[in-house]
Parts: sequence; structure tokens; C-alpha cells
Amino acid sequence: MNRHSLPIVTDSPQPSAAVDYRSQERPFRRPDPVRPPAGAPNVLLVMVDDVGFGAASVFGGPCRTPTAERLADDGLKYTRFHTTALCSPTRAATLTGRNHHSVGMGVISEMAGAAPGYNGTRPASAATVARILQGNGYATGAFGKMHQTPTWEITPAGPFDRWPLREGFDKFYGFLGAESDQFSPVLYEDFTVVDPPRTPEQGYHLSEDLVDRATAWIEGVRAVDENKPWFCYLPFGACHAPLQVPASYLDKYRHEFDHGWDRQREITLDRQRRLGVVAPDTELAPWPDDLPQWESLNEDQRTVSARLMELYAAFLEHTDDQVGRLVDRLQELGELDNTLVLYMLGDNGASAEGGFEGSFNYLAGLNGYPSTTSDVLARFDELGTPTSYPHYPAAWALALDTPYQWAKQVASHYGGTRNGLIVRWPDGIADKGGLRHQWHHCVDITPTILEAAGIPAPHSVDGVTQMPMEGVAMNYTFDDATAPDRHTTQYFEIFGNRGIYHEGWTAVTAHRAPWLMATHGLELPSLDEDRWELYDTRTDWSQARDLADRHPDTLEKLKQLFLVEAARHQVLPLDDRTVGRHADPGSRPPHPFAGRRTVTLYPHMQGLVEKAAPSFFNRSFTLTARIDTHDRPCRGMLAGIGGRFGGFAFYVLESRPVFCYNFSGSHRTFVRSPRPLTGDVREVSLHFDYDGGIGQGGEAVLSVDGEVVARERIERTARAIFSMNEQLDIGVDRGSPVAEETAEFGRFAFTGTLHHVRVDLPPGGGAQADDRRRVALATH
Repeated sequence: MNRHSLPIVTDSPQPSAAVDYRSQERPFRRPDPVRPPAGAPNVLLVMVDDVGFGAASVFGGPCRTPTAERLADDGLKYTRFHTTALCSPTRAATLTGRNHHSVGMGVISEMAGAAPGYNGTRPASAATVARILQGNGYATGAFGKMHQTPTWEITPAGPFDRWPLREGFDKFYGFLGAESDQFSPVLYEDFTVVDPPRTPEQGYHLSEDLVDRATAWIEGVRAVDENKPWFCYLPFGACHAPLQVPASYLDKYRHEFDHGWDRQREITLDRQRRLGVVAPDTELAPWPDDLPQWESLNEDQRTVSARLMELYAAFLEHTDDQVGRLVDRLQELGELDNTLVLYMLGDNGASAEGGFEGSFNYLAGLNGYPSTTSDVLARFDELGTPTSYPHYPAAWALALDTPYQWAKQVASHYGGTRNGLIVRWPDGIADKGGLRHQWHHCVDITPTILEAAGIPAPHSVDGVTQMPMEGVAMNYTFDDATAPDRHTTQYFEIFGNRGIYHEGWTAVTAHRAPWLMATHGLELPSLDEDRWELYDTRTDWSQARDLADRHPDTLEKLKQLFLVEAARHQVLPLDDRTVGRHADPGSRPPHPFAGRRTVTLYPHMQGLVEKAAPSFFNRSFTLTARIDTHDRPCRGMLAGIGGRFGGFAFYVLESRPVFCYNFSGSHRTFVRSPRPLTGDVREVSLHFDYDGGIGQGGEAVLSVDGEVVARERIERTARAIFSMNEQLDIGVDRGSPVAEETAEFGRFAFTGTLHHVRVDLPPGGGAQADDRRRVALATH
């Protein structure tokens, strides 16, 4: 069987055919089904989002992770495993075995440009591990956050080549963007938008749903084919903001973080030394000047900061408990011991995107309206519940990355890139509870899976010649704790933060702080002005002692090596922009409605993700709904985008048209018709006349069959983003409600007949609006 070319051809010679079947002496033979090599294990790849090295208890952190500890006790802990420092890039590298720039994912997919290393489009020459396993006879399923599908392709028109089902997964259930509301997500099953099986009031939580779906899929595969191995990819939306947890977890960590982040770093490092996941002489890396020490906070700031950290810890524990439910079921099915479990505790370092004081609705911060402590205190008891969208202060991220410097997005330093990894496979790994200190990277995951399964990296997939794997299989470490490192050189780069690892040395430069990623008007130094640091991690585990002045020749050699690797893997040209990245129209990603002034949308459509919808930011627009009430009372959504934490909704309630503009979850403006619709009404419209500028106000005018019935002033509008996972919906309301008065109606489908909604976008501000809208997504 030629496994070097997929799909595998299994046809065998057939006997000559007789004229009459009665005369057929030699029977025909069906083609043999494609099966993996004998002994190929099941594979469970779990990825948790935004978890720093020093977060989980299994690596010395304060967040209890009993399932991770259990798996580690039966397997191996990798203490020098690395990611790319950002969501989409890590996922692309993990699933392809190639570096993130090599497959066009140098930044998150929402920020794709035209340069090859940043175009957000995985090439067909880099087939995913799912496609390779699928082509070798595995069942393959993905459940959770993908964040690799180009935003402009998440539409009814596709193309669908980079949707999960066309990237090698037989089954997909989850979401495609950067983050999700844990209580009211917008979900896809395969190619179709579906509703969650329960409401928040009925106890729904996304992490639990994902494990339910993964478990059911595995049970189905095994019930039908008891010998077919499976690959289950389980990338949680947790613990990415919003920090939302079930009610039973809200108080699990009450007052456990009142000592603050400075003391927590010391506690965590002490635990890490005792666990052996850092060297005995490891020092705490330096604290950045920008962030406050805990003792400098006032009482209110400490109260809010501690509570937000409590929620994060509960979020991580809850997620780990869901992994535990799946592990328990695998054990009941007799599947666990022959399953290669790879548990990635983070796709990057902890997130510093919550601002200096944390936030009740951190999406407001992405629009340039950061929360204050008083804002959070005003709704303190709602934190963690469905009516909140919170994030912790940036300083907690550094505590969660103990003992390292920096955090998510800072690819130069280990605080952004070093994550815990647990590997368990009793049928393939004899050592139990072992530590592995070999240096590895997420590009090594795919080669590791293939080697465990006995499957070669194919030369050709679906007729396309494949680029070589750039990762190094980790299997050589399974039974040899002292084996010499095989992954000895690795570049890093995100938003101009960059570095190079080579045989124990690291040369790094942090170009910009992660808490400044969405800062409008920020002036950065040129890339040439960056100061490079040098660390010998053979003797300095945490990059605490900069040796740049002592070894200038070594530093210069490593800087040159970075340029060589950068040129080789499509990292150049370096681009440090977040806000303003798409100022050049030629570098903007495609958009389904680019240049169009009129769009007609229909209620049978399954919605448009915000990034692929017409842009309503910093501009005038008109919504015109063609309806028929059938001369009966009616209610329901006509058109809405966003949700509880920002957006607008155009709907009918008690037969009266209403427009609600929700400004960042903090203020809602309603425009209501004073009289109900009559049977002869055919058209309801809303015109928003924008003042001009960025994030300014305007007048909303409501009309019925061309007659103005109400008008209201909207003082402020969102600059760039309503939500990360909600949609532009026509005729229904998926996700969370823009206006709480519609929440009791669930999907809030229009009970009359809605023929269509026409969106009119007058000239002026559109291109700028699109630019502002997309670039604000740089923080994910």
C-alpha cells in the first residue's frame, strides 16, 4: 500500500468477466478498505486557549487541573514545549507540521494581508494531519475553536476548501472565529449554522457541549467499526475571554488571589521548582515597567482584580473537568490505553488583552473604550455570568506565565510561547510520570502523531505535491529522558516581536507590549531601533539574565540566523502594525461585499459572520425590510448584528417596529414606532444618518411604507467591532440578544412573512470603515 500518495489506491487485478454470471468461475474482489498500519493508536489532541505556562496546577500554577495531573501521572510532562504566541498561527502550525508563516498564517486570519506569509490561506501543499490520517483510514472529528478559515470564505458562497470538513475532518462542531460567548455561541455543524441544544437558563455551557459532541462521535465510530482508529481534535474556546463559567463554579476560588500577582509569581515558582518543571536555580524574569505592582493598587482595584482572576481559575478548572469527562468515558469504552493523548495547555501565553484594570466587557476595550474599576464594581455580582463579558487585568497574565517574561502576542520571549504539554499513551510509552526537558515546538505535533501511527508524511495529497514537514517528531523522547535535542533551531515572530532559538541560545526583541495591540495613534520605534537581548537558556531557564553586552558576537550571529530563517519561511517583510495594518487597499483581505452599495439578504440565509458582513461602522446606512403581516399581530427579528455586548437590532415587538442600538453593552438607544403595523404595510425601514468621523453619533429614522414614524439621536457608535462570534442575522436572532426585551423569545423568528432585507450603504467612509473594523481584531 503506497501511503506516500493520497488518496491511496487499493484496486487489485480482477479476473476476466464471463458473458453470463452463471459461467463466472473466479469471483470478483472488492477493493480492500484503506486501513492504518497495525497498532496505530487513536489520537486525542486537546488544546486549551490562552493558558500560560504557570497557570495550571500540573505545571505549578494556582488553577486546579486534576485531569491534567492524572494524565501526567500516567504519561509525560514536556517542560520546554513552545507555541507561536497567537491563536490562528499556533493552530495552523500544529495541524500542518509547518511553520505558521510557511502556511500563510503569520497573524490571525482576520488580519490577513497579501504577503505570502500573512495571507491567511493555507496552501494545498500543506495538508493537515487530519487529511493525512483520514486518507490512511482514520475517522476524524473536530469539536471546538478552529480559527483558521479565512473570514471572507465564511459565507454561503464559500469557497469551502479551508472549512474543517474540507481540511480532513469527517465531522465538525464548533465555531470558526477567535472567541465565543460560552453561554450563547453561534455554532456550526459541518457547514451549517445550528442552535445550541439548550439555553443558558437550562444550564448550557459551550465547553460541556463540545465534550458531549466529541464523546457521542467517538461512541458512534466505535459502535459501528470496533477496529477503526479515530483522531479527535478538541480545541476549547476556553480559557479565552470572555471569562464565563457555570454558576456552580463561580465561587470555587473566592479570596484565593487576594495576595495579588506579585506574591502569586513567588508561590508558583516555588511549586514549579518542587515539581521539577523548571530548573532548581530558575529566577523570576524581570517585571515590565508598564504594569503596576499589586501593592500600588487601591482597595477597589484589588477587589476587582482578585475577582477576575478567581473567574479565570474557575474557567480553567471547569475546562479541565470537561476533559476529565471525556477521559473517563474513553476508559469505560476500553479505548484509553491505546489512545495517544496530547494535552496542550495553551495555544500561546496568557492573555494581556484585558487592559490595565480588567474589564466587564472587554470588547469595549477593542473599540478604544476600556473599562475602569468603577465600571466593573457597578456590575460586580454579574461577573462570570451570561450578562458579562469579562477579562482580567494584564498583570495577571504575567503571573500566569511564571517564571517567564511577557505574555501572549510577544513571540520573542517564553512568556508568549512556552506552554505545558502532556503526552499519555500506555501502549506506546512505558515511563509514567516522567519529565521531558527536550526543546520542542507545536510544529512537532503532526510529525509525532504520524510516527506514532506508522504513517509517513505523504509526498502528494489530492494531486498536489506537498512541502516538507518542518517539525521534528518527539517520539524519540518517549522512552529516553536523556536523549539529545533534535529540534535545535526555531524562529519566532508575531507583530514584529521576534526571536531565534539555536542550540540553547535565544536572541530576542520585544517590539511592542501586548496591552497596546489595539491602541489608536500609537507610534512605535522602527524595527531597526529595537534592542535585542541574548540569553543562554542552558544556564538561565527563564531568560532572566540578558547577556547581550557580554557576548556581542554571539548575538550578531543569532540575529543573522533569524534573518535566514525569516527569509526561508516567508516571514519577510516584517510588519508590526495592528491598527492600520490594512491602510493600504492593496494589502486588505478580500471581502464579499467590497465596493457594493446595495445588498439584499434573505431570511433563509444562515447569517453572515461580522467579518464577512457589510460594514456598518463609521458610516450612514439604511435597512429596508419587505414584509407581510397577514393582518395579524406579529413580532420578531428583521435584521440584527452583534449581541448583548454591542450591536444593533431592527425588529418588531407587539406589532410595533423598533430599532435598538447597543453601544458596547453600556447604553441602548431605542427608536420605537408609536403605532402598530396594519395589514396593508409592505415596507419598514431604518435610516441612520451618521455625523462623520470615527465612533461618532447620528440620527436614526424609522419609517413605515415611506412615512417617518419615529426618530432618535444616537450619541456614540462602535468604532470597529460589535462582537467576535455573533452574526448578521435576517429574520432570526442567533447568539445573545442586542436588547434584553427580546431575550424571552429565544431565536425571535419573525412571525409574519419577511421577504428580504435590503442594505443600502451610501458612498463615503466605507473603505475606512472596513479598515477600522478589521484592524481592531488584532488582539486575538
